[in-house]
Formats: sequence, structure tokens, C-alpha cells
Amino acid sequence: MSSFVQVERRGRIAVITLNRPDSLNAIGTHQDCRDLVEAIESLTDDRSVSVGVVTGAGRAFSAGGNLKAMKERNGIGPLDQPDSTRHNYRRGVQRITTAFMDCEVPLIAAMNGHAVGLGCDLACLCDMRIAAESAKFSASFIKVGIVPGDGGAWSLQRVVGYARAAEMFFTGDRYSAQEALGFGLLNRVVPDDQLMPEALALAERIANNPARALRLTKRLLREAQTQRMSEILELSAAYQALAHETGDHAEALDAFLEKRDPVFKGN
Repeated sequence: MSSFVQVERRGRIAVITLNRPDSLNAIGTHQDCRDLVEAIESLTDDRSVSVGVVTGAGRAFSAGGNLKAMKERNGIGPLDQPDSTRHNYRRGVQRITTAFMDCEVPLIAAMNGHAVGLGCDLACLCDMRIAAESAKFSASFIKVGIVPGDGGAWSLQRVVGYARAAEMFFTGDRYSAQEALGFGLLNRVVPDDQLMPEALALAERIANNPARALRLTKRLLREAQTQRMSEILELSAAYQALAHETGDHAEALDAFLEKRDPVFKGN
């Protein structure tokens, strides 16, 4: 893995750290995009992983895009003409969005500091968000005269609702962690020094559950964001048929009937 994205395993938990604190973990190159995509895709491919925690090194979660690269037209944003720029977004930052959306395991954003623009949108692509008290949030694309090119217009409003997302995008205002908690962007806010312990404790509670059923449940939740109830009922029946045949389901039944704690093996 690159120096920008570091992956650490803690049992069935994978901690993914954006590790460029000198630039506030901004994402500016296609290599940055590829490294993050590779890290997220590896969670789905590794059946021994049950949950991922995404965080940043230093004082920021992620400052989003690299404005210097935008100005110089040599990064993941604008190029020499509009059609090239369109392709640049599709082959770069939008692949990050797709990787997060396709990830089979639950993702927790442990937001240690500023989450701005793309950084805020990355957090919204995770399933849960825990923030340090000092963290700040902004959907600030409008402040530099651009739109959310990473799919944030889809993801943010599904987290906070249309009206709040509209306010965030239209004003570009910055919000404190407590304000973000109040309008539903965050699951909880914790003291700065308790961020990773709290995130890992939540990850551990998730990882203790049957691994295959966990992945199927995550997929059902994602599909339910865009499908009709009739379609979700069909998908639920199919996934349930798979879940009933797992070893962990059999172990859960045996443990309940035998009045003991289950021992799940991820099969």
C-alpha cells in the first residue's frame, strides 16, 4: 500500500488511514484515487474482514480536493478542455465513490478533524460516522465556484435530507461537530482522545456478528436506498435463503437452544 493510504488489521477490523497530514489528507492525484480504491476494494475481497474504519492522520479527516492541482490543471480535476475534464472525473474521484458504494463490509468514518468538500462526501459514503469534538464539516464546493463532482449531491441528502443538504451545498458554510450531530450527519461526537477507541469499540461490536449475514445486510441497506419495496422483498427472500445455509446461522440457533454464547467462524 502507498504512503498516502495505510491499512492496519486488528482481527476482523481493517483501519484505513489517509496519511498525508501535511496537506490535510487532500486527494490530488490519480495515484491517490487508485490507492484509496484499492484499499476499499480489498475489504470486500478479503473474507476475513468484517468491518472497516476510515480515518485521517493529523488534524484533518480530509480537506477534499487539491486546489493547487486544480489551478495548475494537472490533477484529478480540470484539464485542457471540458471533455477531458469530464473523463478525468470519471476515471479518478468517481471511482472512489463507486468503490465505497460497492464495498460489502460496513464502513465507519472516524472523523478526527476537518472534513471538507470531497472529504465530507467520503464520510457520507460510509455507513456510520463518529467525530471528534474538534472536527469541522463543510460541503464547500460552491466557495470555489464548482459543483460536487464526486456524487455528493446523491449521498449527502440521503444522510441529512434534501433541505439540509441544499443549505450545505448552497451556502458552503462550515459546521461544528455538535451542529453536524444535530442535523443527522453524525452518529455521535466524542472527545478527541476517545475517537479511535469509540470507533474501534463500535467496529468490534459489529465484527462479533456473523460475517456473511453482515455483508448481506449491508447490501440490502444499500439496495433499499433506490429500489421499491416489492423489489427489496424479492431480494430479501433471496438473501435470506443464502443466510439460512451458513454455518454461523446454525451455530446461532444451537447456542440459543443450548443457552450459551455463540462462537461464530464466518462461514
